[in-house]
Amino acid sequence: MQLVLFVVFLGVYSVTLVGNITLMVLIGNDSCLHTPMYFFTGNLSFLDLWYSSVYIPKILVTCISEDKSISFTGCVVQFFSASLASSECCLQVAMDYDRYAAISSPLLYAQVMSRRLCICLVIYSHTGGFVNAIILTSNTFTLNFCGDNVIDDFFCDVPPLVKLACDVQETYRDVLYFLLASSVITPTMLILASYAFIIAAIL
Repeated sequence: MQLVLFVVFLGVYSVTLVGNITLMVLIGNDSCLHTPMYFFTGNLSFLDLWYSSVYIPKILVTCISEDKSISFTGCVVQFFSASLASSECCLQVAMDYDRYAAISSPLLYAQVMSRRLCICLVIYSHTGGFVNAIILTSNTFTLNFCGDNVIDDFFCDVPPLVKLACDVQETYRDVLYFLLASSVITPTMLILASYAFIIAAIL
């Protein structure tokens, strides 16, 4: 079964690598694709490539090895990368705003979605995800861990790590709720709002 999983994950990883790298190269080389939509798409491809390269190689090694352990540093890297998921949420909001601008103001689209605004939105997305990841990672790995060090999960994430903590303080829960609200709930509401405005513009 491990060999079957190895082949499946290797195939998925290969397709992911080829697909995302090809997309980024095409967007970079073809001047016709130098538009806000493809600019954001290229950044999403970069993030997808990042996530895949953090998790899948370790999964492949685990599938063909008897050693199922992960080092503390490796766990921190996986956890930090998972926390960067908020960057994708912010980029999705930027992409939805881009579509709203294209549909509601087609004649002013070039002025509304200027290159400077697109770069600022991408920088904000990456910076927000990076700050989010630093806060969550630093707060999680300063918890007091006790007992056994077996993570009942495929990778290092909040739920399995919190289960290993001796005491989860109220401040840590407050940090989790704040980051959840700022990096998931708020972008989701903005995305839904942008779709509502797009539907209203079409009608």
